[in-house]
Amino acid sequence: MSEQDKNPQEAEVTEEQTVEAQTEESVTEEQVQSEDVDAIEHIARLEAELAEAQATIQEQKDSVVRAAAEVENIRRRAAQDVEKAHKFALEKFANELLPVIDNMDRAIEFSDKENETLKPVIEGIELTQKSFVDALAKFKVEVVDPQGEKFNAEFHQAMSMQPSEDVEPNTVIAVMQKGYTLHGRLLRPAMVMVSKAP
Repeated sequence: MSEQDKNPQEAEVTEEQTVEAQTEESVTEEQVQSEDVDAIEHIARLEAELAEAQATIQEQKDSVVRAAAEVENIRRRAAQDVEKAHKFALEKFANELLPVIDNMDRAIEFSDKENETLKPVIEGIELTQKSFVDALAKFKVEVVDPQGEKFNAEFHQAMSMQPSEDVEPNTVIAVMQKGYTLHGRLLRPAMVMVSKAP
């Protein structure tokens, strides 16, 4: 009598246990595989959220850098505007004073320098004119007196042209009215006569 014949119930139990064990193993493997899939999906979700958060952080960093640059540009422009306002605040005032200097220049130019009685008056006008020009120079109002210089359309206004063999063409041969600049910016051009080829 074989072992199976001896105890058929035992053989059935062993087969059932084997089937149950295999079923449990397959269920456990399915659970493990299911848990692995869930874990992988969870990790993928977390990685996507991390990437999104990093992108947001980068955008915010960029916007902060742009905002800081914009603030710096505004600060620099404001400083330049204030500097220009300080530099050129005297422009209107200086323009009002230029005719006074012109009148003093004319008084000196057309005075009778041979008349002894007028010499002290002429000297007084010359000293007043010089101190006036020096006072304006302290505030960067400079005289443009281009006698004998090359004509420069930025600072000179040609009133007439005259043929001349003595000087090169486009040379200032006479200044009718001096010009002035304020911090290098033209207040009034010098009115000049320019030479041309004969």
